[in-house]
Amino acid sequence: MPFLNSVLEPPSYGWKDEFGNLEKPSSNQILKEFFSRLNIFRNKKNWLSFMSWMMIVALAPFLFLFIFKYFTFKLLIVAFVYSMIIMGTHGTIWHHRYCTHGAYKFRNKFWRFFTQNLTLKIIPEEIYAISHHVHHALSDQPGDPYNASGGFLYCFLADVNHQPIARNMTEKDYGRCVGLMKHTGVKTNTYTQYKTWGTLANPVQTILSVFLSWGLWFAAFYLIGGPGLACAIFGAAGFWAVGVRTFNYEGHGKGKDKRRDGVDFNRDDMSINQVWPGYVAGEWHNNHHLYPNSARSGFKPYQLDIAWCYIKFLSLIGAVSSYRDSKKQFYREYYHAHKTGEAFGEGIEACEMQDHVLETETV
Repeated sequence: MPFLNSVLEPPSYGWKDEFGNLEKPSSNQILKEFFSRLNIFRNKKNWLSFMSWMMIVALAPFLFLFIFKYFTFKLLIVAFVYSMIIMGTHGTIWHHRYCTHGAYKFRNKFWRFFTQNLTLKIIPEEIYAISHHVHHALSDQPGDPYNASGGFLYCFLADVNHQPIARNMTEKDYGRCVGLMKHTGVKTNTYTQYKTWGTLANPVQTILSVFLSWGLWFAAFYLIGGPGLACAIFGAAGFWAVGVRTFNYEGHGKGKDKRRDGVDFNRDDMSINQVWPGYVAGEWHNNHHLYPNSARSGFKPYQLDIAWCYIKFLSLIGAVSSYRDSKKQFYREYYHAHKTGEAFGEGIEACEMQDHVLETETV
């Protein structure tokens, strides 16, 4: 826990106020921090945050070309499916359940590489995975990098303001940070390189991997459906990359307690199960916070989990060697206990009503 408390670079406004409560910066403070941390001329250690947002800027022209030059309703459907379902589900499969939580294991490096590159490379694994460990350790508490109580901008710009790793780690702590990413196959900097670049990821290798990913996928989409299809999908990917930054604000009730009895069983934080993210990306968020290391988070019959379907399929063909599935544990520890409690409460209410009737008749 002390390591996770200090593994992220704190913003200039800090995590806590003088009383130990969440420091809630103004919109101006958040925006000032955001642009400061994007400035690679002031500090080259800002390179990863800068690259993350420059990818969105680079994808914007494809979106405009699709809308104003190549638009058809058929391509709109393709763009919707790619951004909302394929990109969203891949984020859950790769960044969330594998990179962060190691909820399953691949049989070999080929299947890991195959899964990693199923979609355009947009979100750097380092920015997502390390900060997400902190999110679970300090969920909805000061230090949570996307604490919904901080407001929309606090969450939306968190990848720049709150999620980068600390830049002054000791060699021992840096080694622990590398250990959190070792299973992903992402090649990391040496400690000496880290002191120069401030990141786990090497800039040359990271930028090269993005160029290769985008180049190969653009060529593939162009050959399949021409420039219209390529622009529709690349534009949709950029749209998703912006939209996904709103998820944790929504997924934690916008800082309010929106948990529902019989639906959101985890009461340790404000996470909630939402139908839309659940169906399109397998992200039943409250379930996930109950069992973060489970390869499945859609436990109830109506909770479709496409990410789990992919993982299970890979397991059936031998590409995934093992996985954790907490569905039975969920029903045993929460669902059946809740139902039993409901029945017990209904029984008490019925008895009290009967006693009241008897007392009335006696009088």
